[in-house]
Amino acid sequence: MSEAGNASLRTDARFRSYWASQGISQFGDRITELALPLLAITVLHASTSQVGFLAAAVWAPYICALFVGAWVDRQRRKRRVQVYADLARALVLASLPIAAWLQFLTLAQLFVVAALAGLGEVFFNTAQPNIFVNLVARDAYVQANSKISTVRSVSFLAGPAVGGFLIQALTAPLAILVDAASFLASAFLIGHIDLTEPPPHNAHGESLLTGARQGLTFVRRHQFLRASLGCAATLNFFNFIGAALLILFASRELGLSATLIGLALGAGASGGLAAALLAPRIGKRLGVGVTIILGASIAAAGLAIVPLASGSTLTKAIVFGAAEFVSGIGIMLFDVNLNAVQTSVTPDEMRSRASGAFSTINYGVRPLGAIVGGLLGTTLGVRQTLFIAALGMATACIWLLTSPIRTTRDMKQLDDIDPYTGAPARPSAGMCSPR
Repeated sequence: MSEAGNASLRTDARFRSYWASQGISQFGDRITELALPLLAITVLHASTSQVGFLAAAVWAPYICALFVGAWVDRQRRKRRVQVYADLARALVLASLPIAAWLQFLTLAQLFVVAALAGLGEVFFNTAQPNIFVNLVARDAYVQANSKISTVRSVSFLAGPAVGGFLIQALTAPLAILVDAASFLASAFLIGHIDLTEPPPHNAHGESLLTGARQGLTFVRRHQFLRASLGCAATLNFFNFIGAALLILFASRELGLSATLIGLALGAGASGGLAAALLAPRIGKRLGVGVTIILGASIAAAGLAIVPLASGSTLTKAIVFGAAEFVSGIGIMLFDVNLNAVQTSVTPDEMRSRASGAFSTINYGVRPLGAIVGGLLGTTLGVRQTLFIAALGMATACIWLLTSPIRTTRDMKQLDDIDPYTGAPARPSAGMCSPR
């Protein structure tokens, strides 16, 4: 059973520690997301395609999330997996300022660090659903996701602005050191949560290959997970075509400084913060399914605004920030409600395997999108590629329009579905409803 109810989320010390670890780590990530491409562009003089490949390197490890999920499902202490993942990411990121100080920094090292940090994120995120359900009651899934998404939005609000200032004041390699420190803090907080984890459902059973195949089959056959995966993967693929070129576009074509880019991204993130706070209320009023579809549509519209930026430097920065504002609203409305649905319909014994299978495809398309973005940006132009990415994102909603997600209003409605297929449950089948 879950151990923290909706009313106690704010006072539960364990959830507060978990929540704080997410916020600290997310804040550091925002700095590195700005510092890595700027380091490649301004210090190592990376080309457009190389910037795309760098973005791909961060997400490429998700291709193996299918097997990581099968392995995590067999671990007795999944929280320990998260702690070790945080420590590993802190170590590899700290190598960048050391190499820069010794004047050994190269693009090759940047790619390796990006890939290893991405691999640590795969292990961390694959273990996360199991930790989440042991801290949060099912009727509080949307509220808990809203709180976690809120601190993420705050990090998008303040992180880029602080990151831009740190990059200009300390240089990009030293700014990345802040992210390394954030992972150490996250590891400390998670490691000190008083949490009793249930035994794994299959500690010594099937092979990793079998477990990975089970996770993939489960997601493919489940009506809710299949549709949500199709939508999220389409959204991610086209979003990363644009995301791979976003900083490059702002820096080279719009002529914005690191500080202005950071301020524009930070101001734009206020849209995500507002949406994260309001997502439960909007989901309750419109229904979680309609809110998910609305969020995906708004996110696509936000990206379409970016290539419209023109005029004075101030005008360009304002339009760039406005585009991020709109995108932030869409992404948070989409994420908060969809995460709650996915958590509700997945049975405990399948959580990490299903998460691994989902992540392999959903995040695995991100490096492909980034590579395609770099190549299209080189051949067609960055501005034209951003328009193509926005148009592609708009098609993601097609997956949801014919799925049962569209008519889902709240979590209680999901009690009446079969947790293994997502179809209406048959009372005579004796199936337990998902948590």
